[in-house]
Amino acid sequence: MGYWDLEDGKDCVEKTWITTKLATAVGLVGSAFHIAAFQPDSGIQAVQRTATGTIAMASLGAIFGLTTCLSAQARETPDDPLNYFVGGCASGIFLGVRTHSYMTGTTACLGLGALAALTKVGKKEGWRISGAPRL
Repeated sequence: MGYWDLEDGKDCVEKTWITTKLATAVGLVGSAFHIAAFQPDSGIQAVQRTATGTIAMASLGAIFGLTTCLSAQARETPDDPLNYFVGGCASGIFLGVRTHSYMTGTTACLGLGALAALTKVGKKEGWRISGAPRL
């Protein structure tokens, strides 16, 4: 089953696990590109960079999945895009805490929250990014 196959506000553990796995994969790929672009001085430094980037992305995925699901449960509105905004915003706040920057946290909160909410709206309304247009 995929993320969109599960009902919002239900199976929080499963949804969080899916978002964490996806974010971990993105973190590994991003870390590989970072290591290729900026050569580390040693193997230990390469492992440290990989672990740091991957764990940060996995944390973002877990925070998003859990917050979105818990928000849907608490508000009793499972299909509301505001739940996704709250999840994206929580992930952005984590980035701000990680970088010790209020400005980073604020902009990441607004940016990730808006992106997540628009993704939910697009999914509900059938928006498509690529492919042939519907006639």
